[in-house]
This record gives sequence, C-alpha cells and structure tokens, in this order.
Amino acid sequence: MTTVLPERAVIIDQPGVYDLDEVSYFADPVPAGSLSASGAKLLLPPSCPALFRYAADNPPKTKREYDLGHAAHKFALGVGAEIVAVEANDWRTKAAKEAAAEARADGKVPLLAREVEQVKAMAAALRRDPYASALLNPDHGKPEQSIFWFDEGAGIWRRARLDWLPDASRGRFIIPDYKTSTSANPEDFRKAVDNFRYHVQDAWYRDAVKAVGLADDPLFVFIVQMKEPPYLVSVVQLDAEAQRVGRELADRAIGIYRDCSEVGYWPGFTVPGSDEEIPEISLPTWAVRAHDNS
Repeated sequence: MTTVLPERAVIIDQPGVYDLDEVSYFADPVPAGSLSASGAKLLLPPSCPALFRYAADNPPKTKREYDLGHAAHKFALGVGAEIVAVEANDWRTKAAKEAAAEARADGKVPLLAREVEQVKAMAAALRRDPYASALLNPDHGKPEQSIFWFDEGAGIWRRARLDWLPDASRGRFIIPDYKTSTSANPEDFRKAVDNFRYHVQDAWYRDAVKAVGLADDPLFVFIVQMKEPPYLVSVVQLDAEAQRVGRELADRAIGIYRDCSEVGYWPGFTVPGSDEEIPEISLPTWAVRAHDNS
C-alpha cells in the first residue's frame, strides 16, 4: 500500500512506500536520518564521508545541466516539476535569464523552447520502443515512488526513490530506471555504470522492494536513451559480476554510514591523528614519462 503525503510537511518513521514530492524526499524526512543510494556513493572513494555530510546538510541548488534530464523524466514518466518554455536562442540574454529565474522561483524547470521540443521527441521515441513502453506502462505501475525501511542488520534507516514502481501483482517484478545519455550503446553504458556507480543503485533498489515485501527476487533494468536524434533506446541489465561488485560497494557504504553516525565523526580524505603515516602520493605515470623523455 502506498501512503500519500502532503508536500513539505513530512516525517517518516514507519517503513513503507510513500508518494511524496521530490523536495521532501531529498530533504530526508526520517528524523534519525536515512541513507540513499546517491548518499552511499558519496561515502565511498573517490569521495569521502566529510563530503557526504556536507551534501546532506547543504542540499544542492538546481543546476542547469540537470534541467534536460529532469524534463526528460517529466515527459517520460508523467510526473515532476512543471516545464516552462523560454523563447530564446540561448541563456545569455537578460530576458532569458530573468525568465529562468522566475520559473525557478515558482518551482518550475526552465528550458529553451527548442529543448522542450527535444524532450517531447525523446518521450515519443521512448513510447515507440516495445520494451521501454511496456516497462513504463501507466496502467501497470506508478512513477516516482519513495521507499523507506529500517535495515535491521545494519541498524540504520535507508531510502530509495524509484523512477517507476511496477504493479506487484503482474508477473515478474521488474524495476526500471530511466537514464539519459550521450549514447544508448550498451558498450558505452558499461563505462557509465562504473563512472556513476549505477551498480550500487541496482543493489539498493532490490533491497528496497524486498524490505517492504513487494518482491522476493526483483529484476532491475536500465532504460538508456540518447539525448540527440534519433533518440535511440536500449534496455539493459547488469550481469552477476557487476551485481556482486555493486552489492559489496553498497554494503561498504552502509558500514561507513553506520560507524560515522555512531561516533558523530565524518572524516575527509586523510584522518589526522590516526595510526597511519601521512600518505605518499606519486606523479601520474604520464608526467614521469614526459619528464624522462624531455
């Protein structure tokens, strides 16, 4: 059962599936604090716990580079902030900047008019893809659902915001996650999985649906779409090895979060006063080679 909550007036202290707005989710409505997949990635190298803590205490401002992705999700999933089309060639003019500022002040996402047409075309291409359209069928699931649960093994609260929560009564439980990219080629997406640690998300979302009793053996897939014509779509899943690595990274992040929460200390890249010596760093291999050949 999904619990519907009003915007910005949210406290969650019971596990379950919640239909709440994006602002409330990212503000973390769990009084004791909870860990998300994106937070888990910040706890792990090349990041560090101190950067996680800062990000959690200082929610990021909207960034222009995220607008197209937000809009693509809006048209693809049918939910999200309202999109405002700004009639301008670019964002350099005073009028365009003022229109963008006004839209953001109203909680809307400003896009150039040509970008609005772009994301509409992307959504149309997505609906034409047989796999993506079946996975995101509005008759068989709900968009942007948030799951909160208490991880008994770790002793911490965790949360996940699923792009799409399928109907649990319809066959195999498949969790789709929509990603926009410069390429929909599965070979290129392999690199993105490593770069952005999407395999952590795979483990995290599986844990989420199992924790609240929606499925015992869920399948997680990525719907990857090009941001440029012809807006090609690929639906891919991670193999067993990628899932294993994602699982181990997720568990490592959970342990770091638990330990840091218990002592109230969120270390940076080096730990003053530790038993370890001051770390040594070396020059990049290419720099040494360039010097030796000069």
